[in-house]
Amino acid sequence: MWRSCLRLRDRGRRLLTWPPGDPTASASLRLPLQSPARAYAPPTERKRFYQNVSITQGEGGFEINLDHRKLKTPQAKLFTVPSEALAIAVATEWDSQHDTIKFYTMHLTTLCNTSLDNPTQRSKDQVIQAAVKFLDTDTICYRVEEPETLVELQKNEWDPIIEWAEKRYGVEIGSSTSIMGPSIPAKTREVLVSHLASYNMWALQGIEFVVAQLKSMVLTLGLIDLHLTVEQAVLLSRLEEEYQIQKWGNIEWAHDYELQELRARTAAGTLFVHLCSENTTVKHKLLQE
Repeated sequence: MWRSCLRLRDRGRRLLTWPPGDPTASASLRLPLQSPARAYAPPTERKRFYQNVSITQGEGGFEINLDHRKLKTPQAKLFTVPSEALAIAVATEWDSQHDTIKFYTMHLTTLCNTSLDNPTQRSKDQVIQAAVKFLDTDTICYRVEEPETLVELQKNEWDPIIEWAEKRYGVEIGSSTSIMGPSIPAKTREVLVSHLASYNMWALQGIEFVVAQLKSMVLTLGLIDLHLTVEQAVLLSRLEEEYQIQKWGNIEWAHDYELQELRARTAAGTLFVHLCSENTTVKHKLLQE
């Protein structure tokens, strides 16, 4: 059944290229606030105004230069990131824009802006609590009672992930067909809060972002711990949608667009977490003939 869902999903992929995703901001743009999980709303597209993108190391970290202008956040703070690897990834986003800057495709830049500006002024504990709260409505913890084929699909695909998380963190999660969802023990929340507290504030912004995309704390943990790939996590979060597509058919441009967009956001958020969790320095080699 699951393989059939995958095959059906793959039919329309070639219709689209890498999709738009999250918003970002350039040095001169001030953007309105949105929700904690989405700090900035997407501005309109803008003609590319720079030729070259470069990276320099300053006192506070690594900076992005657009020609000779230093990139700034929406709140006019100097755009500075903690690792060279993250700076390269952000610079690549800017350098990949062609004649028009599509801000909504620049997910890493957006996450950096959110981390630097903290527009909603949340503390580390508030970010952690916002992420853990998704346990109450976790996608893979809610189960249907019918049809039997979907019940079996959810059991076969979701139960192993829950079992992995319970064993990995020594907690109880479970699942339920009740509209109220499963009853998550207080101890489980305490353990996961403690685990998330080991991450720095930047990485936590990325974790919360991924949780909001997948609507699942459990899938996000599997993804961040490298137990799942981005493609696996996204498809597991869309299990019921894929089932319905197999049963009723799909509107290729709509379903495929949504899938690709979700995958792009999830991949960017996951990469952001890992680049913010390590002190990485890129080694440069001189190529000699």
